[in-house]
Amino acid sequence: MNAPTLQLLVGEDWLPVCERSALIAGRGVAALLPDGRQAALFVDRAGRTYAIDNRDPYSGAQVLSRGLTGTRDGRAYVASPLLKQCFDLETGRCLDDDSVAVTVYASRVGH
Repeated sequence: MNAPTLQLLVGEDWLPVCERSALIAGRGVAALLPDGRQAALFVDRAGRTYAIDNRDPYSGAQVLSRGLTGTRDGRAYVASPLLKQCFDLETGRCLDDDSVAVTVYASRVGH
């Protein structure tokens, strides 16, 4: 039997990126996409998965997967490990600056 796999919607296709067991609540994982971009993958304590662009728009570094996760006003976020801006994991919106956002990828767990 195949292990459950986290899949991201890239273009029109669901792309398997890692085994679901590689995701641990409170810790991110980076995945390289076929076009060279990187996605930062997360799971919360309830088992919901999230995927956003791994590139911190403020520094340009591929580091969001290494950020600290938390909640603010009931919204799951990741804080950049460099400059500490927080990004909503569902919308990609920067919680500290409404004019900035990162790409969000639809995710699902499948086989």
